[in-house]
Amino acid sequence: MEGIDRVVLLGDILELRHGPLREALATGREFLTELGDAVGAEGEVVIVPGNHDHYLLSAWLERRARRAVPPPLGLESAVDWRAGEPLATIAGWLGPASVRAAYPGVWLREDVYAMHGHYSARHTTIPMFERLGAGAMVRVLGEPSGGPGRAEDYEATLAPLYAWIHAVAQTAGGNIAGSQRASSRAWRALAGAGSRRRSLRRRAAVSAFPAVVAGLNRAGMGPLQSDVSMPALSRAGLRATAQVIAGLGVRAPHVIFGHTHRAGPLPGEPETDWRTDAGGRMINAGCWVYDRQFVGERPNEGPYWPGTGVIVEADPATAPELRRLLGARGHRDLEPEPEPEPEEG
Repeated sequence: MEGIDRVVLLGDILELRHGPLREALATGREFLTELGDAVGAEGEVVIVPGNHDHYLLSAWLERRARRAVPPPLGLESAVDWRAGEPLATIAGWLGPASVRAAYPGVWLREDVYAMHGHYSARHTTIPMFERLGAGAMVRVLGEPSGGPGRAEDYEATLAPLYAWIHAVAQTAGGNIAGSQRASSRAWRALAGAGSRRRSLRRRAAVSAFPAVVAGLNRAGMGPLQSDVSMPALSRAGLRATAQVIAGLGVRAPHVIFGHTHRAGPLPGEPETDWRTDAGGRMINAGCWVYDRQFVGERPNEGPYWPGTGVIVEADPATAPELRRLLGARGHRDLEPEPEPEPEEG
């Protein structure tokens, strides 16, 4: 990779929620092997796990928990692995590049901090599954009176939820993927996306949704909002991420994150929306997943179009830059091939 000496995989490098671990590893092997070859022996790959691949951390977190006094996670802890663990397998595929892992984030320069951003699920006002699960965990386990102030506080709330989802995926497999597709369809109905024609059931669900959200707020699961439109998703994600940055005490002038899949800021968007409480600049690296429901009609224009990345130069005078990396590729290039029909037996 000419001119690139480090590639940071900022979370969710494998989808570990749609089926058994072995299947996810098999799916990712070719890409990871090619990436390692492209980076080469002189380059480095840094893995920063997120929520969908949180299981990659499980053995390391267990080893930390067994210590008499576990060291604080802080903003960046080096993650090690043992032979036979998933991270060891991935590191092997990424050779000849050197490989390291860090969590919950990584410093790329003295003024640039990067994290996946999944801790924002504790703060977002969008009533999605992980947010509701986090709210329920807080009701049961509690949290510091001033809210989460350390990575450990977020882990105490979210890690049990991630572990449960992973365990279900090992046995339910496609049922988990099917439930996530159902959630996507539900969002389209509530947000008014897609066809303007609404069935009676859909109209009833849309009408009842604000009352459901109000009930969740009364039950202490909030604050939650009933507006789940695309602009509302973006605003809520930015506010929640800013809360995480403030809670963890990140004072970097530039903070790179992912998680919401919403690249930005894009040209023409207010920079003020992408500021941390301390005045830093937030940059979302976007995603590499093609989802026809989010990408829009015009290729390479919407915030959810896949194939974006953030370039961080060694020179601290150069600000990190969001770039589209897939060139002129359009829908036909990125749409997945339809699954074959099952043979009749």
